[in-house]
Amino acid sequence: MSFSVPSKLEAELDELATHYPQKRSASLMFLHALQEHFGFISRDAVEWTATKLGLQPINVYELVTFYPMFRQEKLGRTQVRVCRTLSCALAGAYELRDHFCKNLGLDTAKHGPQTTPDGKFTVEFVECLASCGSAPVVMVNDDLLEKVTAADAEKVLTRGRVTE
Repeated sequence: MSFSVPSKLEAELDELATHYPQKRSASLMFLHALQEHFGFISRDAVEWTATKLGLQPINVYELVTFYPMFRQEKLGRTQVRVCRTLSCALAGAYELRDHFCKNLGLDTAKHGPQTTPDGKFTVEFVECLASCGSAPVVMVNDDLLEKVTAADAEKVLTRGRVTE
């Protein structure tokens, strides 16, 4: 396996594992740390984690595929998450996502996150962003945008954010 974890991170994870009565219990924390460092959880990262914690790779892979916060692909530098639950859907979230996709050359019919070939943007539908009264709602990286219009979407696409 050509995958390697920087020695400083590996030492932090080794120390972290000592805080759990069973190594397996540290699995989620390992995955969070690896994703934070690498941007996503690769198959090699799953195998490395399994070896480190004395588990079978399937025991780690099932966590990666179950929890939606874990990514198996690298995301774009600007992540656009469009809420698709009822309030946002009724306020135009589907049209808004289509707008982002069309303008970035992404497939409007494809499910799941899509990243532009240049790695600048990832667009995806997500479940409730907890701002139903200000629908449609979009998260751009860690910024919550409310009552997003097509004009706001254009600002996100040209500057990677809505505000000046």
